[in-house]
Amino acid sequence: MMSKVIDYSERFFLALLITPFFMAFAQIATVQPYVVLLAISETLAVILILIRRPGEMPASAYATAIAFIGTGAPLLVRPDGVAYAPAILTSAMMLAGLVVNISAKLALNRSFGLVAANRGIKLGGPYRFVRHPMYLGYIITQAGFLLAEFTMMNAAIYAVAWSCQVLRIRQEEALLRNDPAYRELMERVPRKLIPGF
Repeated sequence: MMSKVIDYSERFFLALLITPFFMAFAQIATVQPYVVLLAISETLAVILILIRRPGEMPASAYATAIAFIGTGAPLLVRPDGVAYAPAILTSAMMLAGLVVNISAKLALNRSFGLVAANRGIKLGGPYRFVRHPMYLGYIITQAGFLLAEFTMMNAAIYAVAWSCQVLRIRQEEALLRNDPAYRELMERVPRKLIPGF
């Protein structure tokens, strides 16, 4: 029962947050087209959560909180900052992050969610290089956006979100290492987030 409450709560929570996010970004997309890349990245995550299959979830309030904050916080950034890097660089970063993100989501298919759960272990695609490519993609995309639209508020939001992503990785690893397929992945792919480091 608690799993269903968490499942529907996270779907409702993200549906509420995505609306003002999307409206803010849609208003300036013609002036600053690179914001479309971030909007696609964040919107795709919400869509996949809305259509994904439920998994076995822990009832931990901590796991739920870091998942909600880590995913929801980036929907609070706004495109009204100062550029600290050329648009070509920030756009390339956002595009690269989006490609990593989409390839990770395609590898997961409908096994995607907010709260750590075993929805099946994926061994292909970008999961051959790092165990958490989706978080890597988010960070690259979001860092590109932050360089393009820097405000102290956007920086604070991403600092909170990225901290939560690291905590989510720890939660996911703790849950998934009980699965022999994940232990095999850990042996084959020793890096959690950054290839070669």
